[in-house]
Amino acid sequence: MTYTHAIVRTPAENFAAGLTTVDLGSPVYETALAQHRAYCQALQACGMALTVLPPDPQHPDSTFVEDAAIVTARCAILTYPGAESRRGEVAGVRTALSPFYDRFYAIMSPGTVDGGDVCEADGHFFIGLSERTNEAGARQLASFLEREGYTASFIPATGIPGLLHLKSGIAYLGEGNLVLIDEFAGMPAFQGYRIVRVSPEEAYAANCLRVNERVLVAEGYPRLCQAIEELGYSTLPVEMSEFQKMDGGLSCLSLRLERPAAE
Repeated sequence: MTYTHAIVRTPAENFAAGLTTVDLGSPVYETALAQHRAYCQALQACGMALTVLPPDPQHPDSTFVEDAAIVTARCAILTYPGAESRRGEVAGVRTALSPFYDRFYAIMSPGTVDGGDVCEADGHFFIGLSERTNEAGARQLASFLEREGYTASFIPATGIPGLLHLKSGIAYLGEGNLVLIDEFAGMPAFQGYRIVRVSPEEAYAANCLRVNERVLVAEGYPRLCQAIEELGYSTLPVEMSEFQKMDGGLSCLSLRLERPAAE
C-alpha cells in the first residue's frame, strides 16, 4: 500500500477545551501547534501531499480528523461519532474528501463509530467495540466494507485502562506484523500475525503509524522503536506530548489516502 495524500486539520486555539479521559495536564497551545507542524513535515518526508484544513474552534477535538471517516482504496465511510459534541466535525471532513471519492457511505444513529476504533490489515478491518463505537455502528460499518469486498471482525475494547479507542492499543505495520498491547496480544482474532508486543510502560506508543517506507512512532519509546527496526522498518519519532494529553495519537491526526485527487 502506497499513501499519496493526507488530510489534516490545524488545532484550534481552544484545543484544550476538547474531550479527554486522562489527567496529564492541559495542553500548551503553541507547543501543540509546533508538534502538529512537525507531524505534517513527517508525513511529507514520507512522500505524502497534504490538504491542511483550517482550525475549527466550534469543535475543539476536530484536529483528530481520523475519527470522522474511514477511508479505503474504494470508498469513504462517514462516521457517527460516539461523543455528541464531535458529530458536527463530519460534514467538514466529507467536503475535504469529496475530491478523492465518488462513493460514500454513512453510519446512522443509533449506530456510533469513531474512526480511531478501526484498524485495517491488508483488506481486513478490525473494528473495536468501545465507549465510542457501539455494536449497531460496527455492524453498519462491516456491512459497508463487505459491499466493497473487504472483511471485518469485532474486537472488544472496553474496560482496558487508558484505552479510548481500539487503535490506542493496536497498529498494523504490513507484511503480517501487528503491534499490540498486552491486553490484546492473546486474542484469537490476532492469531496468524507476527505480534510486536508493547510493554505496559510504553503502551501509548502502540498507536504507531506505517506511512510508506517509514513507521512514525511517538517520541520517547525506545524499546518499541528497536523492536520495529529489528523487523527491518525505519522509524521516525514524532513528539506527541500535547496530543497525548487529549487522548490523541499519531493515527488520529490524519486521514491517509491511497490515490491522488481527481483531475
